[in-house]
Amino acid sequence: MGVSQTVIDDSQAQSKIYRQADRRVKEQIQTVSVMLPFMMGSVNCYVVKTDDGFFLIDTGASNGRKEVERKLDDAGCKPGDLKLIILTHGDFDHTGNAAYLRQKFGARIAMHRDDAGMLERGDIFWNRKSGNLLIKALASVLFRFGQAQRCSPDLYLNEGDDLSEHGFDAKVLHILGHSKGSIAVLTAEGALFSGDLLLYKNGPVLNSIMDDRAAAQASFERLKGLNVSTVYPGHGEAFRLL
Repeated sequence: MGVSQTVIDDSQAQSKIYRQADRRVKEQIQTVSVMLPFMMGSVNCYVVKTDDGFFLIDTGASNGRKEVERKLDDAGCKPGDLKLIILTHGDFDHTGNAAYLRQKFGARIAMHRDDAGMLERGDIFWNRKSGNLLIKALASVLFRFGQAQRCSPDLYLNEGDDLSEHGFDAKVLHILGHSKGSIAVLTAEGALFSGDLLLYKNGPVLNSIMDDRAAAQASFERLKGLNVSTVYPGHGEAFRLL
């Protein structure tokens, strides 16, 4: 067998492992893939069901609101059932429906304080090292993040916070790199919701857009030492952190 065929076989075997890992938690975690405007790809939100209710990790851009609502409805989540809306960071494509869903479901919004200004001001460059004014202006238009989408979080999440008191057997990890207030959520079963730190491209890699690449690499190395079974990223399919 040639080297190229061996690579193909290994890739197929790994893909099978990733799919099997995803099935282990499918009854509890549902992925909502929301298409972004102007062929800009998609963003993931995650509906997590526990014995105590529902949790939504990230909310997508406002143009995908109907899809997020439909997935919550299909999961059986009614007003009063959604315990927390957890935002992994403050970018528009992750926070666009937070204010609306909080009002509809009576849920609280939780995020790290260091990204809160993005949600409150509609400024994705708030508390980041630098920002292009043209991109800033275009982003607010493309993702329709107007005054109605701006709000303040109800709860600030920090490194090591235990979410069990809210009915979610998981802890918060502060993963600097993509933004200063980026967080991940690691469940007791090993599911890691990583926001925009990681992608899968022939293996786990850092997202190409980083505010601090050195900090992001340090966050990545830290995650490798944790008991992670499956990574659920902000963009792309779930994968194993090998």
